[in-house]
Amino acid sequence: MFNIGAGEFIALGVIALFLIGPDRLPHVARDAAKWIKRFKEIANNATSELKDSLGPEFQDLEVGDLRPKNFIKKTIGNALDEANPTEEIKEIGKSAKIDPDLL
Repeated sequence: MFNIGAGEFIALGVIALFLIGPDRLPHVARDAAKWIKRFKEIANNATSELKDSLGPEFQDLEVGDLRPKNFIKKTIGNALDEANPTEEIKEIGKSAKIDPDLL
């Protein structure tokens, strides 16, 4: 997620050990883990509330789908699948390009 390697993680641990101290480090790490868990719960609750608010057609919605580019691709793709377009419309859909500057 943050692209932190093993060496960087160890360096962060050593820095934390010097800044916080060996006696308080376990308590601070435990508190940090609690906060991270709480933030994950908040994010999951917000995602589930958003899915409930949008309705049943968006039950497979992921957080990455909220990016405008991904949302449009998914919506247009679903609309084309539901409409069962003819071959000519499929060819137009394949050759059509959306200007990324407009997104």
